[in-house]
This record gives sequence, C-alpha cells and structure tokens, in this order.
Amino acid sequence: MAQAPVSASSERKKLDEVGFAVSILQQEAHALTLMARGLNAAFCEVVDLLYNIKGRIAVTGMGKSGHVARKVAATLASTGSPAYFIHPGEASHGDLGMLATGDAVLAFSNSGNTTELSDIVLYAARRNIPLTGVTRNADSLLGKHATHILLLPPVPEADPLDCAPTTSTTLQMALGDALALTLMRRRGCSPEEFHRWHPGGSLGRKLLTVREIMHTGEDMPLLAASALMPDVLMLMTGKGFGVAGILEKNRLAGIITDGDLRRHMGPALMDKKAKQVMHPDPVVVNEDTLAVAALRLMQENKITSLFVIREGKPVGILNVHDCLRAGVE
Repeated sequence: MAQAPVSASSERKKLDEVGFAVSILQQEAHALTLMARGLNAAFCEVVDLLYNIKGRIAVTGMGKSGHVARKVAATLASTGSPAYFIHPGEASHGDLGMLATGDAVLAFSNSGNTTELSDIVLYAARRNIPLTGVTRNADSLLGKHATHILLLPPVPEADPLDCAPTTSTTLQMALGDALALTLMRRRGCSPEEFHRWHPGGSLGRKLLTVREIMHTGEDMPLLAASALMPDVLMLMTGKGFGVAGILEKNRLAGIITDGDLRRHMGPALMDKKAKQVMHPDPVVVNEDTLAVAALRLMQENKITSLFVIREGKPVGILNVHDCLRAGVE
C-alpha cells in the first residue's frame, strides 16, 4: 500500500521545530561561553579548597539542581576526588550526620534560596565546614553563607516561559565537570588509576594495560641465540604464537617469525643457529602500555604477536587474539 505524500504544512512544521531546537542549543552554548569568559580566580580558590580537604566533598542540590549535584558527585569520585551526594530533604531528617569534620560542601542552586537547602547551609556555617555555592544570586541565603561562591551568568532559561531549569542546569553541569577535571589534572591522575576506578564496560576495556592480558613465564616462546633451528621450530609449534624470542644474556636480541622461516627456507636451514635466522630490533612494548595501543601497533606493523619487555628483558608476550578476547578494539 502506497504511503500518503507528506504535506507541505507537515514539512514546514518539521523545519520550524528543527529551527526551534537549534535556537535552544544556541542559547545554551551562548550561556556557556559567557560563563567561560567570566571564570576568574574564585574558581582557583575553590579548586584549592577541594584539593586540600582531608575528608570528602558533599555535593547537594534540590530538584533539577539535585540531579546535577548527584552526577557531579559521581564525576568527582570517578576522577580521584572522593565525593558523595546528600539530599537536602533527607539531610533535615538525619542525613546531616553524613557531614564529617574535614569535609566540604558543594551546593547547587540557581536561585540560592531553595528552602530545602537551608538546613545544610546553616549546619555547615555552624560547624565551620567550608561551603561552596554555585548560584547566580550572590545575595541569596546560599550566597551570603557560602565561604566561596561560583556565580553563574544572569541569563534566562532556554524555556520560552523562563521557568523550566534548562540553561541553568547546563551551566551547573558544565561547571561541575570543570571542577572535577581540574582537580583530576592537579592530582596527576594516571590512566592506571582511572582504570582502577572504571574496571567495567567500554572504559575498562579501553584502559586495560598489556600487563593485565599478556602471557608470562613458561608460556613465553624463548630460546638462546645459540639454539639450533630444529629446536626453534619445535618451540614455535608448541607455544602457538607463530614467533620465537631469541635471547642473549637474558635480553631480547631478536625474534624469529614464520616469515623469517620462509625467507631462509633451504637445505641448510636446519643447520643454522637461531641468531643466524632472527631479525633484530623487533616491535616491542612495555607492560604499562595500553592494550588498545598495543593492538594498534600490531595492526600497523601487520604482525600478530609482540613481546613485552622490562629493561630489555622479556616479561610477557601478547597476541592479537588476546586483545580481541578482552574486548579491546
């Protein structure tokens, strides 16, 4: 059955809606640009504060700001700054006990006068717990009691009624990300640390190191440079990597691959020593190399295995199939 033709009015409606959506994105992008231009030393003071606290960062907010606060707390924790979310409503009914000496509070409220936040704000003030307020109203309850303020630019919400939290929550989220990543940068977070915090999912696979999936010990196909080729062939067949590592003084002097065997094929091959057949300077990696980088190296060099070395000595071997089995792509 043929589909009814799309009417001109329907097409105009779609174009109008796309145009409206574009205008929303442009408004929020403009607000982010304004905030970026206005960022100053106050931001660095907050970073100093959060970096130097002995405890954790208690992140709070109500309503849509609360959803932002929960996400910011998770981002902080996953990038090396211990943090937790405290719900303002629950705080008034006992959860204020979560706040400990040495903690700091990071509170999100566009108006700064959210009623539910008052107990946390006043509790922090009484206990000398440093409080950073993220708000666009410095004269609000939050603004007046905060030890540090990060002011949002005074821009309207993207909502045509200027009611629904839209632009304000975008600004809060982006500022929270900026704080978390600046703290991460200052802490010098390494890929290994980040992987420890994200062992699962695609992030975990992306941050796997060679050390975590390489073969070690007796699994490695290694022989002395003086070994005869029949022994090399037996080793390569038995280990199944299609390569043999050749050692001199316990250091990796070279490797022999299936390609090397074909190039040296002849009546005299079995009489030769490994050193005569191997090729020096093989492609190698160290054990801290990311598995995704090792896989890319194998693909670029059109090889299926490579040795992992530490100070010139082989400590493991990695095959392309090891990477694929681990979900590294």
